[in-house]
Amino acid sequence: MFLRDIRPADLEACIRMRGDPAMMADLGGPLPRDGIERSFHREVAWAEAGTAWIKMILPTESSPVAGTVTVWQHDGLSEIGWLVLPEFQGRGLAGQAVREILHQAGEDGRWGVIHAYPGTANGPSNSICRSAGFTFVEELDLEFAGRTLRSNHWLVDPGRARAGQP
Repeated sequence: MFLRDIRPADLEACIRMRGDPAMMADLGGPLPRDGIERSFHREVAWAEAGTAWIKMILPTESSPVAGTVTVWQHDGLSEIGWLVLPEFQGRGLAGQAVREILHQAGEDGRWGVIHAYPGTANGPSNSICRSAGFTFVEELDLEFAGRTLRSNHWLVDPGRARAGQP
């Protein structure tokens, strides 16, 4: 599994991920294409500036994009999120990508505690949080793309995990 920065050529993969009803079911359904495009261009600029880590997940170095894993800051906290295209699901790629980016975050040290908010019904993403060392905090209602979602709040301090501390 390889991670690389998002780039302009990744637009169609992002449209597929964020516009897919099944992939976006736990996030309130697919997003409109024009909104995806606006977000995508903003995310490419953030990645180029180094203000967010927006990584494309590739099963091998030369394979097509399988998904994305992102760490960014907003409202005074760091958050992680991930998506994997249906044809690549069930291979452990998301879990590998989350563990790898958390390892990098632990080495980098700038992100501090990282929060994740998978939907309460999203068993695979909640399982990734458990297996990647996140601590469950609470269930809560979360606003995403103008939608209120019931989510689980998880957190992890990759710096402490890297130092071998609980």
